[in-house]
Amino acid sequence: MISLIAASAFFLLIHFVVSGTRLRDRLVVLLREGPYRGAFALASVVGLVWMSRAYAQAPHIELWSSLPGIRPLALVLVFAAFLFVAIGLASPSPTRVGMESSLVKVKEHALGMIRITRHPFLWGVALWALVHLAANGDLASTIFFGSLLVLALGGTTTIDAKRRRVFGDAWQRFADVTSNVPFAAILTGRNSLGPALREIGLLRPTIAIVAYSAFFVLHGRLFGAALVF
Repeated sequence: MISLIAASAFFLLIHFVVSGTRLRDRLVVLLREGPYRGAFALASVVGLVWMSRAYAQAPHIELWSSLPGIRPLALVLVFAAFLFVAIGLASPSPTRVGMESSLVKVKEHALGMIRITRHPFLWGVALWALVHLAANGDLASTIFFGSLLVLALGGTTTIDAKRRRVFGDAWQRFADVTSNVPFAAILTGRNSLGPALREIGLLRPTIAIVAYSAFFVLHGRLFGAALVF
């Protein structure tokens, strides 16, 4: 359990203390953008692998029993998470690494899923982590999935802060017609759902459905445990 706690702390610290603050800006000046991104990506992979191995080896200490009736809701929420992740990965956005310059180079950069949320991938991860956190109910899962949930939700705000520092007014124009929280810009009239659905199309949701189906069938083989929710 100590290894899992240390791995989770390391993973969160490199994102919130390094990537999520002005320390990142100073490191980029010192190392240059490319080497910094390479070093940070390597540290992230090391942290995630460390977390995963420590989680697999951690003892089972139950904190709460399985929640009654959670399975149907969990299946729906995980499917929604797959939609957010798959469509988000296939949707160009200035919030993604390497695409920041589209804020000033591209006139229209709030299209498709980005009309729904500026951070579809992270919200998908957050939803997936929340479901697994609630469904498992043991200490190791609380640490593992709780850390990923905190990282995903906190990441949306730190990314926004970084873009605001660098791009100023260009970022503000983008933020004015989008929202961090899913559907908030649509509900407040700053964007529209109809264009979002047309721009998303059918291919991206189809990929999400196929991926969800594959993980549903192969979950036990891939992760050593059958679906428990």
